[in-house]
Amino acid sequence: MPPEQRLKDLAITLPQGSPPAGNYSTAVRTGNLLFLSGKAPLAVNGVKPKGKLGREYTAEDGYSFARSACLDLLAAIRQELGSLDQVVRFVELHGSLNTTPEFEDHARVLDGASDLLADVFGPSGLHARSVIGVNSLRNGVPLTVKAIVEVKEG
Repeated sequence: MPPEQRLKDLAITLPQGSPPAGNYSTAVRTGNLLFLSGKAPLAVNGVKPKGKLGREYTAEDGYSFARSACLDLLAAIRQELGSLDQVVRFVELHGSLNTTPEFEDHARVLDGASDLLADVFGPSGLHARSVIGVNSLRNGVPLTVKAIVEVKEG
């Protein structure tokens, strides 16, 4: 089933898509690869989440944040390509988590994004991935996700 139809079936509405936070592009295409810049969780009631996983937030909170950030990635893809149906497959997903030194549930947190991609794209949403804990992220957000996507020719 095409990803755009799958979004409708799952009752998922993509956000408008956040602009770059600095002097860079949200997405860069070279050949049939689309490189997506890092996205943070979407604001809730106009407020962006701020804080560390393992202190202000649990791994379950992180799972929701990763899903939210991934929705923004999907919005960036749609803005760049016109439709998610232009995606051939997700190649790689990378997460950077703003964590306490003791936090160890990195994989579970990034599953929030990976599970969304599997739900929307099926087998084409399965990807290589890496996730790291860091001491800080821009504006104190709890995580960012970025991706590399293979897209249809032309």
